[in-house]
Amino acid sequence: MRLSDFDFDLPDKLIAVRPARPRSSARMLIVDPAGLTDAVVSDLGAFLRPGDRLVLNDTRVIPARLDGLRRRAGAEGPSVARVEATLLAPDPDGGWRALLKPLRKVRDGEQIEFGSGLTAVMAGRDGAEARLLFDLEGEAFDRALAKAGAMPLPPYIAARRAADAADREDYQTIWARRAGAVAAPTASLHFDDSLLASLEARGVSFTHVTLHVGAGTFLPVKVDDVRDHRMHAEWGEVSETAADEIAATRAAGGRVIPVGTTALRLIETAARDGTIGPFRGDTDIFITPGFRFRVTDGLMTNFHLPKSTLMMLVSALMGVERMREVYAHAIAQRYRFFSYGDASLLLPRG
Repeated sequence: MRLSDFDFDLPDKLIAVRPARPRSSARMLIVDPAGLTDAVVSDLGAFLRPGDRLVLNDTRVIPARLDGLRRRAGAEGPSVARVEATLLAPDPDGGWRALLKPLRKVRDGEQIEFGSGLTAVMAGRDGAEARLLFDLEGEAFDRALAKAGAMPLPPYIAARRAADAADREDYQTIWARRAGAVAAPTASLHFDDSLLASLEARGVSFTHVTLHVGAGTFLPVKVDDVRDHRMHAEWGEVSETAADEIAATRAAGGRVIPVGTTALRLIETAARDGTIGPFRGDTDIFITPGFRFRVTDGLMTNFHLPKSTLMMLVSALMGVERMREVYAHAIAQRYRFFSYGDASLLLPRG
């Protein structure tokens, strides 16, 4: 498989920079054996059956984007320079891995002040990543980060506008519970309380899992042969209860439909031996055409970047030619793309 197999031309004007309001008013393209159907997210229940189970990622996005000042003493007096930081993940010893701009100008041991009482020391680097040691921890750190940080919008939105107060709600699912993500499980952003209630009334069940989405989800694939791509790792958990619920649904003949590629990657990781079971740890599962799905019967997802690992994932589920047809239709019908864009419900044949 070549990277070019997953490429397409997308007009810039179709990249969404704000979500639909209300959330469930976003458009949704239904892709099933009968063809393509244009709908809206609030219609989701009409395309599901009693006994189906939606798998929801309950990760919570942290305000990981920070603006800081580094202060340095020099022969000509102290100097002050701006630093941009995006937190990636905590280390076991309490430090944080982060992206810094400009990384090459920040010296080990330098102090960076982020405001709201939040200060860090540059404690080393690993390739393109920095390691920061903060002066606060626990709840004190969380409170300071909530004041000083901004939502880490995806690069294709951040290039068009800065994060603002609205993003604190818009870029968070309504069931977000476990803090740790630096990117949202964006298919889940379409859900509101009224949609959940209507699905429950129809007999659709819900299972919560956790995958802390990392900034690596936006990294481009740089190899022509996709088999040579190294997938980023992310931490996730499928509890025993969640695994039992998914197994029971399949045993009863219901469909298991993850909401978002993050939930799909996690449950397929937990089912690598053929049956779903509890899982806790890092996953770097890379799903490309030819992958054998163990527990996934469909997928609700947004429209993805060209030549991305997520395009490869949906092509694995539906077929490469089928997804070319889907994306050609979505572009022709002016669906809105990427994190704040519209949705699709993918139901493969068989």
